[in-house]
Amino acid sequence: MRLPAVLASRFVAGETAESAIAVGAALHSRGVRATFDLLGEDVHDRASAERAAAGSVELLRKIPATLERNVSVKLTNAGLDVSKELCLELATRILEVAREVGGFVRIDMEGSDHTQATLDVFRELRERYDNVGCVLQAALRRTEADVVEAIRRGDRVRLCKGAYREPARVAFQSMSEVRESFRRCAELMLEKGADPAIATHDESLIQHALGFARERGIPPDRFELQMLYGLRPGRWNALVAEGYRVRVYVPYGTHWLPYFYRRLRERKENVLFVLRTLFRG
Repeated sequence: MRLPAVLASRFVAGETAESAIAVGAALHSRGVRATFDLLGEDVHDRASAERAAAGSVELLRKIPATLERNVSVKLTNAGLDVSKELCLELATRILEVAREVGGFVRIDMEGSDHTQATLDVFRELRERYDNVGCVLQAALRRTEADVVEAIRRGDRVRLCKGAYREPARVAFQSMSEVRESFRRCAELMLEKGADPAIATHDESLIQHALGFARERGIPPDRFELQMLYGLRPGRWNALVAEGYRVRVYVPYGTHWLPYFYRRLRERKENVLFVLRTLFRG
């Protein structure tokens, strides 16, 4: 196995649905929930988009009833760059199966060039489905307004910092600005949002969200904390022990390279941790 693949195994739960489900079962035994994601994006033809959608459908059917049937989907993997119509067709197929098995689908957010198109498709799907949510990225300048609109609509939102390199015209460039945007958006979601998900490993942001919830009398079962597979597992356990809902994003599949390099850009210390483990034998 090449070194990047060894490093990526820190963040990716194997190549098959079965390997991801095994990770989900292990998390469940610790009181931690999972959302499963078949990796892939930037599909440019119908056949590839059909295969990706079939993978998500297969995943939903394979997740046992003992686990939550909760999956995450990127719309470019479902043909968004081919046509909006194809994307709606395939996303509808996934959501129909999710409804059939009592599952939930989270529409992941991608780079800013896809933000509006992703929200457009999501909002059309929301007209017909209650078992679908979206993701908003605090790094984007538009996100606070998008959070306000999501609250008005009753949409379920996962808030994250954002893992894509974006130009200054659309995104905050300093981490202090991103954190401030995250805090503002998290407060809005916690106070008025529908089952909000606060997705971050940044302890200062976690503490801010928990402190705000306590101050406003918002009970732990009104929101969820989310993190990535491979990052801060000890913190997952501590939060669960304190009575909070914790969900871990569990990606799997062969298309792990773009995902891995986004994690590398976010937090290089995660990779250094794996390197130290490898060289210690």
